[in-house]
Amino acid sequence: MNQLFPVPESERRAALEAAEARASAMMDTIEAAGLVRAGRSERDVEDEIYTLAARDFGVKKHWHKRIVRSGPNTLTIAGDNPPVRLIRADDIVYVDLGPVFEAWEADIGRSYVMGDDARAHALVAELPRQFEKLRDHYCADPSITGAALYAFAQSSAREAGFAFGGKIAGHILSEFAHAHIPGDKALNRIGPDNTKPMSDPDGHGRARHWILEIHLVDAAKNIGGFYERLL
Repeated sequence: MNQLFPVPESERRAALEAAEARASAMMDTIEAAGLVRAGRSERDVEDEIYTLAARDFGVKKHWHKRIVRSGPNTLTIAGDNPPVRLIRADDIVYVDLGPVFEAWEADIGRSYVMGDDARAHALVAELPRQFEKLRDHYCADPSITGAALYAFAQSSAREAGFAFGGKIAGHILSEFAHAHIPGDKALNRIGPDNTKPMSDPDGHGRARHWILEIHLVDAAKNIGGFYERLL
C-alpha cells in the first residue's frame, strides 16, 4: 500500500461491491418513495434524488450527473442533453446514478414502465436478461477486447428484437475519480475503439473493474431502456 493507493488490490473489488450495494439500496428507497411517477418533470425527480441521497445516504458528491430520462428522451445517452419533459402515464423512464460513497464510485441504472404497453414492458424485462447474457460471454473469456464485447452487445440486442442504443456498453469504475487514471480513455470503455483485452491493467498497473451498461431501444416505438451495474 502507499499514499496514492491506501487499499490493497485484493480489497478493491469488495469495496466497489459494497458501494454498489449502497447505491442499490438508495435506488430501492427512491422507488419506495414514489419519486419516479407520471406528472412530474425529469428535473424535479433529479433534484429530489439529490436531496434523498444526501439526507438518507450521506452522499456528498456524484461522479456523474444524475440522469432521469422519459419517453423519447430514453433514446438518448448520458452525454446528451435533451429538453426536460414531464413524465407521462404511458412512458418508460430510466434513472442513471453515479453516487460516491467515501472514496468509492458506484454506477447504477434501472428502468420503469409507467403504463401497460406490452412492448415497453417487454423491453424493460429484456434489460437484465441482456446483462446476464453479456456477463456470461465476458466470463467465458475475460481477455475479450472491449470492441468485441461491444459488438456482441449489438448483435445480442438485435437477436432479442431491439437495437443497442449506447455508443459504449460500459466503462471502468474505481476509487474516485476513475476519469483521472492516466492513459488512453478508450481503453477504459467497452466500445468500438477499445481493441485491447479487458483483462489488461489500467494506467496505474492495477486491475480494471468494469461496469456493464445495457441500453436497448425500439426506434419504431420511440422508446428505450437502460440498466447497469458491476460486471
